[in-house]
Amino acid sequence: MALLRIEPLAGYSPTIGRLVGMLTYARETLLAAVDNLTVAQLDHLHDPAANSIGALLAHVTAVEQWYQRLTFDGQTPTAADAAGSLPALELGDLGRSVLKGRDLPSYLEALRSTRARTLRELAVRDDAWLEAALPAAVQMNPHWAWFHVMEDELSHRGQIRWLRARLPA
Repeated sequence: MALLRIEPLAGYSPTIGRLVGMLTYARETLLAAVDNLTVAQLDHLHDPAANSIGALLAHVTAVEQWYQRLTFDGQTPTAADAAGSLPALELGDLGRSVLKGRDLPSYLEALRSTRARTLRELAVRDDAWLEAALPAAVQMNPHWAWFHVMEDELSHRGQIRWLRARLPA
């Protein structure tokens, strides 16, 4: 578990290091929330309008990948780019019909490899980059984008905890 302090981290500029610490905490608590879940538990739908825990894990990965494209690649993902991840990005009926049958290790590997890229990319950037406007997005900077990745993950971690507590015995 990460230290429960927000401070600069070695290998990152000061503000980016603080952000990485928060992203790391969010991920560690998400992983703890899904520890040892089976495919049936990952696919369980609490009610007809619910998203499954597995779908929420796919969503967390897809959101991070979307913001990688925006902030690191300087590109606004197009509809064609997002087509493969649309069920995970939008969830709902599309997600319920497509996002099922995966085991926990497959979700964890997608989360791990996506985060590994994020950490590599953030390590080669500085705080000036973090605060600069994004050319591909109006009224957004990378700092807000990565804050949003973290708060989206924390929001869905809360949903996952709620859903897990209500899984059938």
